[in-house]
Amino acid sequence: MSLKVKLEEDIKQAMLAGDKTLVTTLRGLKSAILNVEVAQGIRDSGLPDDEVIPLFAKEAKKRQESADLYVQGGNKEKAEAELTEKKVIEGYLPERLSEGDIQKLVDKAIAATGANSPAQMGQVIGMVKQKAGASADGAVIARLAKEKLN
Repeated sequence: MSLKVKLEEDIKQAMLAGDKTLVTTLRGLKSAILNVEVAQGIRDSGLPDDEVIPLFAKEAKKRQESADLYVQGGNKEKAEAELTEKKVIEGYLPERLSEGDIQKLVDKAIAATGANSPAQMGQVIGMVKQKAGASADGAVIARLAKEKLN
């Protein structure tokens, strides 16, 4: 079952359960998918899962950034709402890699590219992101690569 179909089924179930927060969050995800489909001119064929996953990861990151800003502004209630939405979105994403697993990928990428200076960090990060996909946090990859190459 594609992520889009699963999302639509989950929206129906959330509506039947009367969970307004979940319905709103899931509709927002469906809207994000639709926006990309319309922009790419593929509304009829739909967005493939390998493009939906990075989209959902981006949406989760937006929620985290919003929550951080709300915490800085002293609005814990709004921050909690954003983190709740983030948790729902993460339910559609693949398992996140641990920092140890990312470190192994960084080490392999450094060996494969022969990188030995911070100037080559982009090559290492690109290779790790290609292998890990949305299951690894880009900030963690960058930090680990920087530590190794310095």
